[in-house]
Amino acid sequence: MTQRYEYLDYAASAPVRPEAIAAERAYEESSYAGANPNSLHTLGRQAARALDGARRDIARALGGGFRPSDVTFTSGGTESNNLAVMGMAEGARARSSRRNRVVLSAIEHDSVLDLVGSLRSHGFEVELVGVGRDGMVDPCALEHLLDDTCALVSVMAANNETGVIQPISELARRAHAHGALFHTDAVQGFCRVRFDLSEVDAVSVAGHKIGGPVGIGALAVRGRAPLRPQLFGGGQEQGRRAGTQNVRGALAFAAAVRACEGTLDESRRVVSARAGSLYERLCAPGTGILPTTTTVVDEGRLPGIVSIMVPSVDSETLILALDQAGFEVSAASACSSGSLDASHVLLAMGIPRDQALGSLRVSFDERVPADVLDRFADTLMRIVAERAGAWR
Repeated sequence: MTQRYEYLDYAASAPVRPEAIAAERAYEESSYAGANPNSLHTLGRQAARALDGARRDIARALGGGFRPSDVTFTSGGTESNNLAVMGMAEGARARSSRRNRVVLSAIEHDSVLDLVGSLRSHGFEVELVGVGRDGMVDPCALEHLLDDTCALVSVMAANNETGVIQPISELARRAHAHGALFHTDAVQGFCRVRFDLSEVDAVSVAGHKIGGPVGIGALAVRGRAPLRPQLFGGGQEQGRRAGTQNVRGALAFAAAVRACEGTLDESRRVVSARAGSLYERLCAPGTGILPTTTTVVDEGRLPGIVSIMVPSVDSETLILALDQAGFEVSAASACSSGSLDASHVLLAMGIPRDQALGSLRVSFDERVPADVLDRFADTLMRIVAERAGAWR
């Protein structure tokens, strides 16, 4: 009998939604399938109109005053973050040579933190703002790092490991008070919660986190914000990002956005309730399982991420045991899953290393029913109890 697997790693990449699949099929059956949207002929113009429609859908979902013309399509969240951080830092310095400092939070995704070396090699000073035990960046802590030499501040809207939502509006206001630009990585939270993006200069999003295809993302940058391109070879995307656009992917991304947008409030309510129940069961006294943060799910954390630790068992052991039992989860970020080191996010929060080494991230959306989560909880608690008993 074939093993049935329950996928609970949506924060890594969510299953593709039927609406996105239908949009890809419609594209493939269209007259302009395969046409270059930068061509002047009829089919090229049709492809360009379809691409612009997807751009409008994404701008509308972002809100915050972003316009369709602000949206640049990319290959995904990593490229969006790379383009935003490097491109905006260089753009700000081009406007004013004294602006040669960049401030990042210590809990950013690797696609931001791994730019530290590149930024320094390009002559920027880089500083990291820490977080508290609650996983949040304190606006006062950021304030201490800001002055009129700061070019850019980048703080994610919600953390991809803990799900903690950051006070990006206040952080952006602090950055702007010193003349710095502000970028936020909203890849994990886009179309999961409603962010107020009215204060930010740029925001990164990606398709595969919400049920769109892998390989498509977007960076929205306000027209007034300077941005230096990081890819060269064409004038596509208003000169911000060279390369023929992925029309198929953009249309499927937009379809996933529309599907999520229409049910966002109800989905958040349902998923938040399921996550709260899962936390209550897993982290009850005597289970040997701890939450990574006490931030309230409904208010300060993304609804579909349950972040826990098992201090007595390492993550790899837990993941393999759960996989054998038919449940697919991650330890911290899936992008760093090849590393056996403790999560940099949890360490930045002040969690002891021996506890952080036993971290698990369970992630899902409204498509995962409550009974699957109940069976997962039973399985994990059994595994933890068996491991604890084996060591007595």
